[in-house]
Amino acid sequence: MITAYIGLGANLDQPLAQVEGAARQLAALTDCQLLALSPRYASAPMGPQDQPDYVNAVAAVATTLSPLALLDALQAIEQAHGRQRLVRWGARTLDLDLLLYGDQLINEPRLTVPHPGLLERAFVLVPLLDVAPTLVLADGRPLATIVANHHHQALTRLSG
Repeated sequence: MITAYIGLGANLDQPLAQVEGAARQLAALTDCQLLALSPRYASAPMGPQDQPDYVNAVAAVATTLSPLALLDALQAIEQAHGRQRLVRWGARTLDLDLLLYGDQLINEPRLTVPHPGLLERAFVLVPLLDVAPTLVLADGRPLATIVANHHHQALTRLSG
C-alpha cells in the first residue's frame, strides 16, 4: 500500500456537499482506504475572480492502485459530479488533484507528481499539513517548515 494525498476543491452546486460527497466516493474506491480527511477551508479563487469562493480539503488514502489508475478513478469521480473543463482555473463542481503518491516523482504526459502547484497554494498546503503533520517531501524538506515559511492567502476553516 502506498499513501497518496488528494486535493479536493469545488465552488459550484453546493461546494461543501460536493467535497463531502467526493470524500465518501474516495472511501468507497476499490483498492483504496481513506486514512484521513482534513478540515474543509474556504478560499478565494486562484484564477478569474468573477467566480464564487472555493471549498478545499485534502484526503490521505492508502492504495494499491497505480498512479495512473488512481488518476483515472479521480477523474471518474469528477465526471460523476458534473465536472466540465471549459476555462483554466475556472469555476467547477469538483476538482480532484493527485498531490503526492508516496515519495515518487512522476513526470508523464497525463500526470506530474508532486502536483506542480503544490508549494504555491495555501489551500493545499494547510489542509495537507492537517492530515500529514510529519510529512517530509521527496526533496527532504519537512512540510511543516514549508507551511511555516509560506505567505498564506486567507483561508477560513469551515469544519472537520
